Amino acid sequence: MSNTNGSHPIHRIAMLSVHTCPLAMLGGKKTGGMNVYVRDFSRELGRQGILVDVFTRSQDDCVPRVVHDLGYGGRVIHIPAGPERPVPVADIIYYLDEFTSGVLQFAASEGIQYDIIHSHYWLSGLVAKRLREAWLQDGRYVPIVQMFHTLGHMKNRVALGEGERAPQSRIDGEAHVIRCADRIIAATPAEQAQLNWLYDADMDKVAIIPPGVDLERFTPIPKETAKEWVGIPLQDKNIVFAGRIEPLKGIDTLLLAMALIYQRHPGIMQGVCVAIIGGDPWSDDPDEEMTHLIELHCNLGIHEFVTFLGAKDQNVLPNYYAAAEMVVMPSHYESFGMVALEAMAMGTPVVASEVGGLAFLVQDGVNGLHVPSRDPEALAECIYELLTDEEYRARLGRQAREYALAYDWRHIVARMLRVYEAAIQGGPCVERV
Repeated sequence: MSNTNGSHPIHRIAMLSVHTCPLAMLGGKKTGGMNVYVRDFSRELGRQGILVDVFTRSQDDCVPRVVHDLGYGGRVIHIPAGPERPVPVADIIYYLDEFTSGVLQFAASEGIQYDIIHSHYWLSGLVAKRLREAWLQDGRYVPIVQMFHTLGHMKNRVALGEGERAPQSRIDGEAHVIRCADRIIAATPAEQAQLNWLYDADMDKVAIIPPGVDLERFTPIPKETAKEWVGIPLQDKNIVFAGRIEPLKGIDTLLLAMALIYQRHPGIMQGVCVAIIGGDPWSDDPDEEMTHLIELHCNLGIHEFVTFLGAKDQNVLPNYYAAAEMVVMPSHYESFGMVALEAMAMGTPVVASEVGGLAFLVQDGVNGLHVPSRDPEALAECIYELLTDEEYRARLGRQAREYALAYDWRHIVARMLRVYEAAIQGGPCVERV
């Protein structure tokens, strides 16, 4: 059994991802980096000999209650709580008692005892507290390790309208979970600082451990091979965005930047394609942001070289990253930026807003380029520079791959296990980047 000091082996973990399933198709309305994190982190724990049960709310009564798709020792357990269909995230708080009861019943029916509760997002943190209280009545104290992935206060700081703001219930819930958790995992020093000055979190409880990347899945492949798979002529150039379709992602900034390049350098746009991966552009009832973006790219006159590809399974994303000259992340806020790390692992440079985790992960002029958020002019300049300078593009790509090697999931899990064991022992939290 994997164990860093021999005295407190970690045998089984209850992983909570209440509002979204780690096996869901990426790029959907509420699927993204957190889904990838929970899935790949759980798989690596299994490879290191630790059993993981991932509990998530059932959204389809046709899906088996227990799914064994996480490799050795890993299970995804769908807990009925509320209607077995997708519901707005804001409504899930009404079903947390039912979800908690379902987890307790499952554990009792199998005679399972967990060593750690690892909760993801604030809704899962509220469930974690209830589980800890229930198991404490049986004489067992199960520590909570909490990750937020995004913070409501940070979302509100960049929101342009009331519809983009996090509700007060989320802000209050995050503050409550921060007080109750035994350990809090921040992805970057920036997130640690945000927990400190926005939530007054106890810094003695905060460990800085970034997400990892699957270096076997995301490994460089010849661009010719990738372009053939994707269906792009070898001589053409491809720019990729991948992620959820929501205002926070800044896709409109990318479209405005491409319109500027087209106006100023129409010749350079011959054979250039911009691929937007995420969402469902063919829906009979597209959401407001997708509708806005489709209308915008038509109004800007760039519809001939901008393509909305919809959500893609993560198994095919390496081909899109490898076929791309660059991956663009014009986000207004990212707690980390898993897409950036995946692209870098493929040897593809990233052009990213200098915000949140992206300011930490992407190093300007080393493994990618930084631009200010909501600045189409600056983004256009960076994209144009990489489109026209093949040598610079290749150098950034090589250095991006080298940088990504430090984020191997094996290293990340080893660090997390030290935090788990310190939480069980009640010792100090010392993990830092």
